[in-house]
Amino acid sequence: MANAVNILDGYNGLAAVVVAISLLSLAYVGWQVGDSLIVSVALAGVGALLGFLLWNWPRGLIFLGDGGAYFIGYLVAVLSFLLVARHRGVVTPWYPFLLFIYPVFETLFSIWQRKVVRGASPGLPDGLHLHQLVFRRLVRWAVGRRDAASLTLRNSLTAPYLWLLSSLAALPATLFWRYPFVLMGFVALFCVLYVWLYMRLVRFRALRWLMIKSHSGGALSRFKDGL
Repeated sequence: MANAVNILDGYNGLAAVVVAISLLSLAYVGWQVGDSLIVSVALAGVGALLGFLLWNWPRGLIFLGDGGAYFIGYLVAVLSFLLVARHRGVVTPWYPFLLFIYPVFETLFSIWQRKVVRGASPGLPDGLHLHQLVFRRLVRWAVGRRDAASLTLRNSLTAPYLWLLSSLAALPATLFWRYPFVLMGFVALFCVLYVWLYMRLVRFRALRWLMIKSHSGGALSRFKDGL
């Protein structure tokens, strides 16, 4: 999880919001099983990330860096282990697996892409993560200028796509946290959705309704002015 969150940390607000959504879910399930430690630590993490996001998204004034990304990944991993271990037989391990399926599958898929498809070392840097494809195929041309504010705008427009994708896993995980077979089904569905979306983007077949056009006028201009 620490490495997976660090991989996500490429665009303003991306890793922080994905982890904040996960922490809110952990706090909810912790509350359901009466575990005050899980609830308090998870909510403290959410509060810290919200404070960080005030400066990180959309303006990019501060960043998580490796230390911040590794730490919040480690935090959610430890809380997940504690929640399952302290409530064995009540909280199924498939709950945190579905909750974190986006960063986990992103990491495993990237390793497979590098090692099997390209025959390279899994430890080498990769420019074909899903969030990078979203940036290149969906939002890169939203603002044509290359001034600093326009570059920041394009960066910040990437994260909301992946917030939605992460929520598609976090919501059923939170609703069905005690039903392993239901969670297994949603894990399979998410993996199929991820691969389908990835292949569409990598083959330049992005769905047009997802693309942000530069001529979509006022909304982008007002967002840029706000930066």
